[in-house]
Amino acid sequence: MKRFLKITAYILLSLIIIIVLAFLIFNAYYANLNSKAKKELAEVPILNDNGYQFRDLNKNGELDVYEDKRQNIENRITDLLLQMNLNEKVGMMWHPPIGVGKNGEVLGKPNPAALNFVSSWNVIVNKKITHYNLFTIPSTRNLAEWYNRIQKLAAETRLGIPLTISSDPRHGITNFVGNDLLGSDFSKWPEPIGLAATGDSALVAEFGRIANKEYRAVGIRTALHPMADLATEPRWARMNGTFGEDAQLSKKLTAAYIYGFQGDEFGAESVACMTKHWPGGGPQKDGEDAHFHYGAEQDYPGNNFDYHLIPFNGAFEAGTAMIMPYYGVPVGQTSEDVGMSFNKEIITELLRKEYKYDGIVCTDWGIIEGFKIFGKEIVEAKNWGVENLTVKERIKKVVDAGVDQFGGNMNSSELVELVKEGQILEARIDKSVKRLLRAKFKMGLFDNPFVDADKAEKIVGENEFVEKGKLAQRKSIVLLKNKMNVDSTFILPLKKNIKIYTENINKETAFKYATVVDSLADADIAVLRLQAPWDPRSGDMIESFFHQGTLDFKQPELSRILKIMEQKPTVVCIYLDRAAVIPEIAENAVGLLCDFGAYDDAVFDIIFGDFNPTAKLPFELPSSMEAVKNQKEDVPYDSENPVFKFGFGLNY
Repeated sequence: MKRFLKITAYILLSLIIIIVLAFLIFNAYYANLNSKAKKELAEVPILNDNGYQFRDLNKNGELDVYEDKRQNIENRITDLLLQMNLNEKVGMMWHPPIGVGKNGEVLGKPNPAALNFVSSWNVIVNKKITHYNLFTIPSTRNLAEWYNRIQKLAAETRLGIPLTISSDPRHGITNFVGNDLLGSDFSKWPEPIGLAATGDSALVAEFGRIANKEYRAVGIRTALHPMADLATEPRWARMNGTFGEDAQLSKKLTAAYIYGFQGDEFGAESVACMTKHWPGGGPQKDGEDAHFHYGAEQDYPGNNFDYHLIPFNGAFEAGTAMIMPYYGVPVGQTSEDVGMSFNKEIITELLRKEYKYDGIVCTDWGIIEGFKIFGKEIVEAKNWGVENLTVKERIKKVVDAGVDQFGGNMNSSELVELVKEGQILEARIDKSVKRLLRAKFKMGLFDNPFVDADKAEKIVGENEFVEKGKLAQRKSIVLLKNKMNVDSTFILPLKKNIKIYTENINKETAFKYATVVDSLADADIAVLRLQAPWDPRSGDMIESFFHQGTLDFKQPELSRILKIMEQKPTVVCIYLDRAAVIPEIAENAVGLLCDFGAYDDAVFDIIFGDFNPTAKLPFELPSSMEAVKNQKEDVPYDSENPVFKFGFGLNY
């Protein structure tokens, strides 16, 4: 027994020593990277060639074709491609997230708490990756200064290939499935579904131009949007990122959005749009989202696959620089039931050949592997239909399908192995790299990738941009009900200075319009702001951010709301990040509005008559959950007897 205890003690001691050593080595390694990352890097040499100045990106003291902006872009691509080794080519094909230090410092150490899973130095210098997306970000100045530092770090690499930085939407009040997860100092606008409610393509294009200026000011050159998906399935969690359920409206606004971001021609002042999610991610079976295994299937009970392609025609007409396929499996639409990015019929046959699209195709995030911390998967891989394949087999299948870039992952070594083993030809890699380089050259990143931090602070959140965002908020609010009084006047707009009881409204804002009372009994009228219901879920790390499941208010909350309405005339404004089932609320409210991302003052300007509502519903509001279950996921406005139809909206 003593011998056993002694051996056990030795084993435990050895394990402790190994863990401590590993910890020390880990910290020493990243401390070294941190010290490198924190140093102020110099710009690449600026040389002269017969009076022409150029950035000597490969540091050879000569003017190479790819360094000469006077040269034809295709010649520059060819010259650079000939100088690139396999690792540099493969590095172009990955698009993972990257972290930003809160003070604008380059992060040399992973920090999962900040949604940063990489060492910036390691992925740029060692992995040769040149495309990154941002999650949480610091203030405008710190972000701009970080961007310049990270570009200087990229310039130190062998060929000095500049970085392309991307982002999901940051201009909404409640970005990304109902949560302001990303945050920014940018001007605040309604979500895309609210822009759809305006039906105004000129307004959408103006938003794109303003967002372009704010993005470029801090170095963001790729917009991971717009969503050309159709909101034909009312339970789907991502409706607020779409332009609604009507294909023609979505086509028109998708085109306007891209023209705003990219301009009439894709060039040095463009922000590249990565239009998603090809070939339309809206018809999710039972409304479950494809970010999760239970939502892997896209369903077409109405045989309406082609309807979901219509908005993408607008994207192609506007010259979208990039396309992102969705995670979902188009069940029964192709010869094999695999996710869109693994599906050669969806990418090569349909997108490349039938639609003749030759721009960049980038997968949605994390289809090769999930995200792990200390070996534990906290976000599952979205490898639907190919779960049994190895990582290398999944990578090969995506490349064979015709995709150019992998979003979220960075398995570059496996892709290098596939080429060296002859499973993927280097010529095939070159084809994708050319597309990726072409976008960098067209945006002028090789010639001057830097931003002016002083100008960035003036541009981002500029008063004119903020005011236009506020106006758009008001234009996007839909008036659904305005009860008539016995004297044939209407409840809305309310008279100023009446006594109101409020819920979920900033009292300081409300006081500018009326006398706010704490007791319902003391009020002339109640004004409530509500949010469309959802079923809370928390299995996956990101699952809690998705508003999914049933659409109706549950007890006791529904009875509580109705009781308020019994006691006082009640005006309700409901935030619709999805459709909601609200027949009882619609019946008992004296005034009913819906918004798609608006501050309280915008809502009160409508309620008190300072702004005349003009918006229309971009999707219908079903009468019951039974009606929702009986409608078809791929068919627009098809639920039985909706409370409010698509396109409905009142004014004063």
